[in-house]
Amino acid sequence: MHSRLCLLLLLFVAVPVWSQVNDNGTSATSSTDDARMLTPPPVSGTAYAAVPESQERSNYLRAGVTFTAAYTDNALGGETAKPVGDEEYSVLPSIALDATTPRTHSVFTYAPGFTMYQHINGRNETDQNASVDVQYRLSPHVTASVQDAFHKTSNVFNQPDPLSATPVYGSAQAPIAAVVAPIADMLTNSANAQVTYQFSRMGMIGASGTFTNLHYPDPSEVPGLYDSSSRGGAAFYSHRLSKKHYIGTQYQYLRILAFPVGPQFETQTHTLFLFYTIYLKPTLSLSFSGGPQHYEAVQSSLVNSQSWSPAVTASLGWQGRRTTFAASYARTVTGGGGLLGAFESNIGTLSARWQMARTWNIGAAGSYANNKNILPAFDGASGENGHSVSGTVSLQHPIGKYFDSELGYTRLHQTYSGISLFSLAPDTNREFVTISYHFNRPLGR
Repeated sequence: MHSRLCLLLLLFVAVPVWSQVNDNGTSATSSTDDARMLTPPPVSGTAYAAVPESQERSNYLRAGVTFTAAYTDNALGGETAKPVGDEEYSVLPSIALDATTPRTHSVFTYAPGFTMYQHINGRNETDQNASVDVQYRLSPHVTASVQDAFHKTSNVFNQPDPLSATPVYGSAQAPIAAVVAPIADMLTNSANAQVTYQFSRMGMIGASGTFTNLHYPDPSEVPGLYDSSSRGGAAFYSHRLSKKHYIGTQYQYLRILAFPVGPQFETQTHTLFLFYTIYLKPTLSLSFSGGPQHYEAVQSSLVNSQSWSPAVTASLGWQGRRTTFAASYARTVTGGGGLLGAFESNIGTLSARWQMARTWNIGAAGSYANNKNILPAFDGASGENGHSVSGTVSLQHPIGKYFDSELGYTRLHQTYSGISLFSLAPDTNREFVTISYHFNRPLGR
């Protein structure tokens, strides 16, 4: 409760009155867009762009449906010592609204899904995916934003756009899932709210709050994994040295809970980051951040354990007319995400798309995570040390004005000796073919 009250106070303090005065003595309302600062990736709370500029759309209503045929060589998700393969067929309708005004930019997306298996009918599923992203300029120098994403799925590979399933961030985000249950019922929800205030030509402050939740409705499908949730807040100061160079500092608090049967695991972290971002081009940035992190871990039946550890992040984002590339690395102490206790986490993610010809696109996305338990005294946590590697490559080609086709391959490998779900079948391979129908309707003029 104390952390929630502090976060609310920070949010209200960050909202100024309209008639603030700049360093040069002029009214804030007379400032031009040229004086507006960017929010560097280490503190923005948003993911890097996933599509090239030429494919980006705004002020539109988009709807469509995607048909997918795929073969998975581990359709039972580790329930048997010998992996069982099966063919799957999915229908994934979607609708998205992107609305832009002089003060707001809102994106609403809804994408249910229906998947049928050729032989293992008990795995047939219905999915739900919904997200909202709203940015609102309260005044020329104050911006508020809210993002929320909800997913209900039984197959993490079954997405309308597999390359966007793992977004790349420039900041140390609390993970929804430290490990991946490839074929299991799962509910996830993540939310982020932020307010930024540019109080001078070269200075900006901001405050944010985050929430995540991970729930496995049927624990028997995920032996060794557990529900978890997290709540936190952050505050930052950013200083623009020049048009290309930004420096600043951020304080971040996070409280993570894991819910096994019996004792409850809790991890709290306090992190102070110093960051630096250089914009080599308006759409090409490189960021570094690092600082001390204090963590405290509690199991209800054991004495508290606490210590200090370094936290580091680095990221690169580029959005060109025909190409996008984003990569990030983060080393932090965290918890939850399906695992117990507190662990040192090293995570790397990347995504890339290239429009190599007018009607041909190639894309790739991948991630690596290494989780090492730092509290071996916790019951069961010492067996959860391990790592995971995943990657997807695909080739896209439009068929006429309203249809697209895609051919792709996904591989997932996870090594955790103490988790039976992965020790029996650590590898999953999936080949897929999709045909999509879509249309766009411009909004406004």
